[in-house]
Amino acid sequence: MPQEIFGVIVKPMEEQNTVKQTPVEQVSAVAEKVVAKLPKKKLLLPILIVAGILIVGAGTGFLLSGNKAGKLLGVASDGVPGAKVTEKEAGLADEATFKDTAEGTLEDGGVSGEGTHHLVRTGGASQNVYLTSTVINLADFVGKKVQVWGQTITARKAGWLMDVGKVKVIE
Repeated sequence: MPQEIFGVIVKPMEEQNTVKQTPVEQVSAVAEKVVAKLPKKKLLLPILIVAGILIVGAGTGFLLSGNKAGKLLGVASDGVPGAKVTEKEAGLADEATFKDTAEGTLEDGGVSGEGTHHLVRTGGASQNVYLTSTVINLADFVGKKVQVWGQTITARKAGWLMDVGKVKVIE
């Protein structure tokens, strides 16, 4: 039976024709209405374009990642294009850029985050040359006595830090 409160007629809950919904059900009902209003044919083209871009990007990355297909395209995984790579020698013959040289036994590890490898030379640890390379994979020559050509770069901790452009096994 309806009651009047402050001039407003209020019906008891039993008499109201409402269905109680949880907040999730309310959101789902609203989402269904919004999705129903979207034109389905207009969504197909953007979805296909995005899928195509993803497929082309993944395919390009796969080809250039250094697998057999990437090597067919002229991209080597262990150096830059144009770098000569053999068992005894690797790198670019660019003496104008890589004019500094050093000899020693190539070992893994840099110093304080500088360099990925180092050359052990006579005279102790103070004579080590710390190396990094933007051209070749130095890991192929670890444990061998080598001569390296490169460009000296600024270091904070290493006594001598070099970007190696060419390496040659001498023993």
